[in-house]
This record gives sequence, structure tokens and C-alpha cells, in this order.
Amino acid sequence: MFLEIKNLSKTYSNGVQALNNLSLDISTGMFGLLGPNGAGKSTLMRTIATLQEADQGSIHFDGLDVLKEKHEIRKILGYLPQDFGLDPKAKAEEMLDFFAVLKGVVDNKQRKEVVRNLLVQTNLYEHRKKNLGTFSGGMRQRFGIAQALIGNPKLLIVDEPTAGLDPSERVRFHNLLSEIGENIIIILSTHIVDDVSELCTKMAIVDQGTVLFNGEPAKAIDSMHEKVWKKIIDKKELESVKKQYKLLTSKLFTGKTEVRVYSDTPLDNGFICAEPNLEDVYFHYISSGRE
Repeated sequence: MFLEIKNLSKTYSNGVQALNNLSLDISTGMFGLLGPNGAGKSTLMRTIATLQEADQGSIHFDGLDVLKEKHEIRKILGYLPQDFGLDPKAKAEEMLDFFAVLKGVVDNKQRKEVVRNLLVQTNLYEHRKKNLGTFSGGMRQRFGIAQALIGNPKLLIVDEPTAGLDPSERVRFHNLLSEIGENIIIILSTHIVDDVSELCTKMAIVDQGTVLFNGEPAKAIDSMHEKVWKKIIDKKELESVKKQYKLLTSKLFTGKTEVRVYSDTPLDNGFICAEPNLEDVYFHYISSGRE
């Protein structure tokens, strides 16, 4: 399976350019789309999901023209948007059955089996008789994945799926995505670096509607070897560091401030070489792109 996005652009009526000549190639497995809020990620996801039009460009998935053959794409697409509404009084089993009807599963016996299997797969079977309004954030997200998996989609899009989840629910959700991401394309759109670091073998960093990096997280981290430097400073020194160095991050550490900076050449003045991580890669490309 292969998704090809070429020269995609979108400008809204208020003048905001959400996508700027964006191109990506995505193959089977988990693909991370990483970027800050407002980077254009959700616009790209909605366009791939046939929910809005692009101004120009093309999207093809396994021979299908996504922008022109919307009905055919929807048959093989699963989508979990950032915000999706559910009737809080509806029971999980009933609502999933309703979604299955909408997806074209009309045979009662077959639909019952589909609903049961999805509830088991998402670890919600024991909660099937509960109202959706009683579900935790993580349970709602797992239910969202269950409805997105109806019809065995070949392409699954999930937009900011772990935002607001507690650590245990986040782990459960990661495990679920890993299980279903071996034989289909899953696009994980997020601003949470750890989601991509833990789940994806391929990724892109996007900001202001443009691709700043496209490749493998592990190789991106390796490329930063001996280029990330850290130092513990007083908070009052932070502005001076920003002026002298390319600052990646600053975090409070035992009452002091730990700064991480990028430099192609070795630094002295108390800096020590740090082991790079995907967060360093992310902030390096975001700051470079905006410069």
C-alpha cells in the first residue's frame, strides 16, 4: 500500500495558508506527522479523509485518486478526528452497531460479529452496555478507533489521539495502534513528540504548511550526534543563552534551568555533549524553518 501526496496547497478564506506545496510519500506501517498546533496537520488529515477540498495538488492511494474518487476512498478509510461527538446516553454496543450500518454492514448476524470483535479488540467488551457519557477519555478514544476500524480499512487516520490522556490510557492506546498498524497505513498526527518516538518508523515534521523533515526518527536522532549540548544555568542567564546559541529547549531542573542548544562545533563555557533525542530533532527543524 502506498499513499502519494504531491504539491498540496490550501488557503482559507481568511487568508491563512494551511498547506504550502506539501508533498509526502507514505507506505505501510505507522507514519508520524509531527508539528505544533496550527502547523497544517489537521487540514492535511481532513483533505486525505475527503472532508475538504485542496486548492491544488494531488493525492493518490493504491491507484485511486483521493480528491476525485471520494466514494471509493471512503470504503477503505478509517478516520478518528481530533474532536468527534457521541451521544452520551447511547450505549457503546448500540452506537457501534449504528456506525456499522452506516458503513454498509447490513446483515444482522455479520454486524453483530463485527461489533463484538471490535469491542474485544479495543478492550471495551465488558463496557459494551455502558453509556458513552460515562467513558473516560481513553475509553472514548478506544471507542473512536473501534468505529474507525469498521470495514477493515486499508488507511487509518488518527488526529491528536493521545492529547489529554493519562499515562496508563496513553500506553493502552499506543499498544492498540501498534497491533493494528502492521498491515495497513496509519497516519498519526500529533504535537506530542513521544507518540512518534514510541510508535513510528517513519515521520515528517510539518510547520506553516510545509514539510521541514521527512525520514526515519532513528536516523534523524543519529544525525544530531555530538551536536546537542546541555548546561545547568541560573534562570537569569537564559536570555543571554538565547542570544549566543541556538536554543532547543529549556527546563527547570532542581531549582535551576537546564538548557539544550544546537551547535555543529564543540562548545566550552560549561556545556557538555548530550545524547540527542527526537525532541531535539523536532525543535531544531521547527526553529530552523521559522528562521
